[in-house]
Amino acid sequence: MSPNSAEISDEFLAHLKQDLVCRRVGHGLARLEQHRHLLTAFDPKKKNAALLAGYLAQWVDIGFQRFGLIKDIVSRFSKAVRSRLPLHDYLHLRMAEGMAAMAEELKDEAIRHFDFVLSLSQETDDKELVAIVNFWKGRCLRMQGEYDQALAFAVKGRELASELGHQTMAAVVRVLESWLFFQKGDAKQALDILQEAEAVLSKTDDYLTLGNIYSSYGRIARRQGRYQHAIDSFTQAISLYKKRDPQHRNVARSLNNMAYVKRLTALQLRRKIDAEAARRRKAAVRGRSGNGQIKPQYRERFEQLRQEALAELAEAAAIYQQYEHHHGLGSVNLNYAYLHLDNGDLEHAEAAAKTAFRLGEEKGDSILMARARLLLCMIENARVEEGIGESTQPGSHARLAQDYAWEAVELAKHTQNRRLLAHTYIWQGLTHCNRFFDDPDAARHCYDQVITLSKDDHADSAWEDLQTLKAKVLRRGSVNPTLRAWSQGAVGDKTFQQINEEFAELIIPKVWEREGRKISRVAARLSISPKKVRRILNRVGRRKPPR
Repeated sequence: MSPNSAEISDEFLAHLKQDLVCRRVGHGLARLEQHRHLLTAFDPKKKNAALLAGYLAQWVDIGFQRFGLIKDIVSRFSKAVRSRLPLHDYLHLRMAEGMAAMAEELKDEAIRHFDFVLSLSQETDDKELVAIVNFWKGRCLRMQGEYDQALAFAVKGRELASELGHQTMAAVVRVLESWLFFQKGDAKQALDILQEAEAVLSKTDDYLTLGNIYSSYGRIARRQGRYQHAIDSFTQAISLYKKRDPQHRNVARSLNNMAYVKRLTALQLRRKIDAEAARRRKAAVRGRSGNGQIKPQYRERFEQLRQEALAELAEAAAIYQQYEHHHGLGSVNLNYAYLHLDNGDLEHAEAAAKTAFRLGEEKGDSILMARARLLLCMIENARVEEGIGESTQPGSHARLAQDYAWEAVELAKHTQNRRLLAHTYIWQGLTHCNRFFDDPDAARHCYDQVITLSKDDHADSAWEDLQTLKAKVLRRGSVNPTLRAWSQGAVGDKTFQQINEEFAELIIPKVWEREGRKISRVAARLSISPKKVRRILNRVGRRKPPR
């Protein structure tokens, strides 16, 4: 094609398609640069314009320019132009619109476009198009935390690519499959799939997907507590991403993940420092030598890790700002909040967590909102333990912690992220155990929920929080001595009616608390009259008698 021609030739599109399915990324990007005049003077009325929009969406997804390009291209197709498009061309346009929405985190809108294309998949012989749309819909569902459905669409996309003989394209989809298996708790299968995909893609210059593979290695290693391996993997991922674009959004993601791992490493060091300090204090009480001071390299490394994490978060935030990426910026704010919380700076931690929640709320991001509410629950519990503000508003922080825990659980239930849901139950349980509520029975219920959800395959802070909850439940969850005596037949000189009344005094206040202090709900739950519930509660002093 002549460089000065504004026509979009079939040959040009065929080359773009072949470069895509073979993952000849450098060739394809160079070809697009040679034909940049088609983009700067894009005319939606030209033959093949909608097809170019569809291919361009795929190229932007693997590193050509920024996502705003696709939004601009599809916006040029007026209703009149759309009405005259052949079906095949129109499907490509709708796919491009779905990708533009996905890039803006408008997941429901993106899925509507993808569903339209898939609903007409039997009317086209373009199986590559159908494979890509299945893959992209799987990605949207993964972003929403709907992992079972996401996996089904990913598998469909991979199978179509394999049937067409496009092994590199199938390997790209397998990276998404791997992540979904990991989220569902199967780290071994996730790693096996990643290694198979890497073996295929290592022969290509698809640096973004290769970076995604190393990013996944890092996330898996972090979950397993292999922090240095995780840092090495994230470093490799960043190096690969930067080969395509030093300011790519995925660079920010790996910087954010690396900062989180360094925070966890710093916490390990702090526990060593605290343990050594405790040992020295104990030795001093016994009149023995503390055997020197705490190793200075521990403190130096601790501070170094925190500073590195802060620097990486700042770099990640700057990149995410360029894209106005809410989930990424929200995750950065959560990591800032954790670092502030670790340092006892509860005000800054709260501000960052609330910013994360707002960012999630703007995009309907249930995962981000649940994580933010969970962190706010932790912050309010820290205030309870420190007694902050209790002189003027007794219990205010405890009740806030309780509200945040409940919201976190409900938001997590809107996803299939079992691990997130388990962590929210852990902190709901820890909130029941704080020094204001002191309700080990309710905490035990939360602990039981966690055990049902958890596969014990993680070694980070969530696991440590679970051990804390377990210790509190086991230590404080003893059986009421009256119930223990009755179970042994020791009833003294009480009549059955007296035992029945005493049992009601034990059980009804507990049910009342669990049912949100609603008398009608207690009555329905236990099939007794509201009048009897009120009488029992009044008798044990849980409610004031009516005047």
